[in-house]
Amino acid sequence: MILKYGDHGYRVESLQRDLVRAGHDISVDGWFGENTEAAVRQVQFDHGLVLDGIAGPKTREALHKGTSNAKALRQLDLVLAAEYLGVEVATIMAVNEIESRGSGFHPTGEPVILFERHIMRRRLISHGINPVPYQQQQPNIVNDRAGGYFGGIREHDRLVKAYEIHVPAALESASWGLFQIMGFHWPRLGYDSATAFVTAMRQDEAAQLDAFVRFIEFNGPMHAALKRLDWRDFARRYNGPAYAKNDYDTRLAAAYRRHSQHLEIAA
Repeated sequence: MILKYGDHGYRVESLQRDLVRAGHDISVDGWFGENTEAAVRQVQFDHGLVLDGIAGPKTREALHKGTSNAKALRQLDLVLAAEYLGVEVATIMAVNEIESRGSGFHPTGEPVILFERHIMRRRLISHGINPVPYQQQQPNIVNDRAGGYFGGIREHDRLVKAYEIHVPAALESASWGLFQIMGFHWPRLGYDSATAFVTAMRQDEAAQLDAFVRFIEFNGPMHAALKRLDWRDFARRYNGPAYAKNDYDTRLAAAYRRHSQHLEIAA
């Protein structure tokens, strides 16, 4: 459950009680206002997490356990990514907030993935393998249409089935990590193999961010859109035609403004 500024209700009240127990002087009123957000940012700062003011699983874990997940993304990671791409830190923070899935790993430790059966069909063809028999036998693993998603950790069950057909094609047919980078991009992103790419995606969220940075760097028009803060063009290129339906561009713009304003105040 992700809680952020403007939210209200018993979940916010529970968060506030946890913050008070941790020593933060805030009201327990069930309203996620400025004081609650400031307390959340302090928890994030104390544990080296991304300073977005959003109480997600990683922040709640740090609050409850007093320690942060070693695989979690850090604010420094975002700062370094912004410097490398030549954009504002608020820009990368906005993309991380809207385009990432909040966590690059399941509680089991497995990276977040989404297996694409229609991509599996294409990758089998690219490896010189006839996909037709597999499509007839396992249409949920090999198909000419997208779909068949199980969601969550169960996507790994589909991936294991795809391994039985062809391991490299299977690795290339899933999107991986925080930013859901497709495995078949591995050559253009500078990885030695699909296996090397997936090994990196299993490492930590910083490695997943690195894949995103490589992806943006390789895509010149997308990189240019990010630099000029053209959220509509960036969202169209990153998310495809569905960007407008899901308001990705307006959500990115709003997140950028919020992070930019906070960074100005902090400076």
